[in-house]
Amino acid sequence: MVSTPRSWTERLLARRWLLGFVPINAATAGFGVVLPLIILFPLHGTWSQVALAATIFNASVIASSVLWGHLADRYPRRRLFLVINYAGYALLYLFIVLWPSINALYGLYAVIGLIAPAGASASTLLILEKFPETDRAKAYASFQEMSILGSMGGLLLGYVWTTDALALYSLLYLLSGLAAASAFAIWFGVSEGPRPARTTQVARHPDSLVARVRQSAAFRIPIPFFPVRPRIARGSFARFRTWATEELRHELPLVLAAMFLFNFSANVFNISLTPYLASAGVAASSIFLINFANSAGQGALFPFSGAINNRFGADRLVRVSTYVRSLSYLATAGFALAILAAPQVFAANVASYAVAGVAIAFFAISSSMMLFRSLHGRDSGRILGVNSALGGVAAVLGAAVSGAVALVGSFSLVFLVAAGALLTSLPLWTAASVAYGRRHPGAILAEVPRPPGRSRRPPEPTRTDAGRTAVGDAVPATKTG
Repeated sequence: MVSTPRSWTERLLARRWLLGFVPINAATAGFGVVLPLIILFPLHGTWSQVALAATIFNASVIASSVLWGHLADRYPRRRLFLVINYAGYALLYLFIVLWPSINALYGLYAVIGLIAPAGASASTLLILEKFPETDRAKAYASFQEMSILGSMGGLLLGYVWTTDALALYSLLYLLSGLAAASAFAIWFGVSEGPRPARTTQVARHPDSLVARVRQSAAFRIPIPFFPVRPRIARGSFARFRTWATEELRHELPLVLAAMFLFNFSANVFNISLTPYLASAGVAASSIFLINFANSAGQGALFPFSGAINNRFGADRLVRVSTYVRSLSYLATAGFALAILAAPQVFAANVASYAVAGVAIAFFAISSSMMLFRSLHGRDSGRILGVNSALGGVAAVLGAAVSGAVALVGSFSLVFLVAAGALLTSLPLWTAASVAYGRRHPGAILAEVPRPPGRSRRPPEPTRTDAGRTAVGDAVPATKTG
């Protein structure tokens, strides 16, 4: 399992240069809320136009992620890719201010999607290269802490800015400055790693995999990452069909399907949340606070997620976190149906969205651990490519569903669709645990309560399972100093 550092200060900041990731996460988190608010208020757009903008962004991310994955392997210049990403954000935020129209915003948001995967892959590989094996758990935990803290800071900044009735466009100047600050800090404060790593190596380290496949705290969506470029040539479909037939005997397809449903439901819900709050009369500053509650819930519980995952097991934790998050979606659907005043809508959604943030803190690590243990002895690079492709499809499909339901005009319906998709993944997680247990007898005995007064003797290892122990030991523990 992913081990946790011994002290809070060690876990919070593994190296000072990781602070350079705080401003960019503040900028992207603030922008994730400012963008739909600009469409809805200054540009007088609609819910469907917010969904269309998200669809364009997600499609751009998918189109460019293959290219950036290839470039990351061919040109191991992590700092350069990060600066391209962050400086590009800074310029594009300014362009949105200079060209205040919905059509221009669509085009600029598409360009943001094109450069987004550059930093997503480079940051993970940079930490993989800069830290020795014994320090990677601490490093990736610290990296994710910087992401969460930056996200919380950006949302609080948006709250303070809009409370004083300052224009949303003027906030983009500040967010642009934060993105530029990260580009400056990375270029002048970080050196390249001594030994370049390839994108396929991400799958060999559970900590880097957790950091890579988790949902972005800033954009509220998964950014696809293709460790190996999929080959598109004659016979590709036949090879894929052969691969899929073989994988049907494995728990991996169940894990991938469950993660697809999670990403789909998250996109359906998150894209429609801001238009719903705006239609209910919630002020822009209060919408920032509701999003802050989600990041705060995730940040408060994330430090304990590794230890809790070790104690209760990934199989159990992934189901509980999925169920809790679906209850948050159902509650929001109920709020949309009820006749509530704006202050009541605000208070109710602060609570429910904070619960969703708590749930994702546990889901991120437990689902990643279940994916990681399924990669042993397999072509992990290509499988992660398939998972990334499914995440991209889920993002585009979720945005499209939000836009389609917008034509009906029912926020409750879209939130119910999100909750239904998430609840549908629960039997898939259970089936994945059963399939893994059949391949590794005795591996998930921790899931079965023991009769009182009787001791449980550990099973004798078989030839295929020699050297393996419990579920968590399928993922090698990383000790930190």
